[in-house]
Amino acid sequence: MTVTAEQFTEMSLKLQQVRNEIGRFIVGQEEAVEFSLYSILSDGHALLEGLPGLGKTMLIRTIAEVLDLSFSRIQFTPDLMPSDITGTSLIERDAAGKQQFTFREGPIFSQMVLADEINRATPKTQSALLEAMGEKTVTVLGDTKNMARPFFVLATQNPIEMEGTYPLPEAQMDRFLCKIKIPSPSREELAEIVRRTTGTEEILLVKQMGTSDLLAAQQLAKEVLIADDILLVAVDIIQSTDPLQTEIEDIIRFVQYGSGPRGLQSLIRTAKARALTEGRYHVSIGDLKYVAKPVLRHRLLLNYEGEADGADIDLLIDQVLEAAGRGRSR
Repeated sequence: MTVTAEQFTEMSLKLQQVRNEIGRFIVGQEEAVEFSLYSILSDGHALLEGLPGLGKTMLIRTIAEVLDLSFSRIQFTPDLMPSDITGTSLIERDAAGKQQFTFREGPIFSQMVLADEINRATPKTQSALLEAMGEKTVTVLGDTKNMARPFFVLATQNPIEMEGTYPLPEAQMDRFLCKIKIPSPSREELAEIVRRTTGTEEILLVKQMGTSDLLAAQQLAKEVLIADDILLVAVDIIQSTDPLQTEIEDIIRFVQYGSGPRGLQSLIRTAKARALTEGRYHVSIGDLKYVAKPVLRHRLLLNYEGEADGADIDLLIDQVLEAAGRGRSR
């Protein structure tokens, strides 16, 4: 595929229009909007973590509307069954009166799926969603069905009220491209939220992209170039999170397991998505460092001392980024 600089520029302008349109309705949350879009461009999934009432659901619904994607919301609860997500086969009579199995699709068969409070469902139900995320297929009674294209899962979880929850195992957390933290709004943002939501003015969103545009953007993101020396910096970043391959004292002291190959793939894919969004056709070290925290924060597992001391994973990643490219890995 031959790609021109004009194609990158044109797509960057389209993506900027998407961000501007989302910003007409969503107040603040620039990082959440950015990394949700980066995840979509990278054909990945994102985990949003924040307190209740910060607009996580509204953000995801708004992105789906601006991108003209079919949307469904699944409220995860302890009694949710896998078939409630994937769908089930029912016995129905056809026009001739004969009985036959008919498959009724579940909410997972949408282009954008909001998995609300994913950690409140049992591991068996979580696995039904995670199979669809990883394989882009769903198996029901031995019959494998393909997901829609494009297909994204944006899951949410509440960092408090952990009683009665089923935290995702590390191997399943690794399936998410990014873990995005939703901060509390500032004083000015709170005031603007009230103005937009308690008045009589209704904001009508305008669709800025369609399915074909989005698939083209995903393909264009893959075409973004990365030089060998930049790739080696990315490798340094990943290896520096491993306590067995780094000389960073706090990583050795507080981290049990660092990131691995999937983390490196995710770092490169997300950096390419950022470069495309900024209208560039090559990845920079700045791109790698900009996307590192959301890509890596759920891929570092603290040891007992790290948990006991309350080590901040984002601060550990800061140390990794400071050492990146200096040959600090063994």
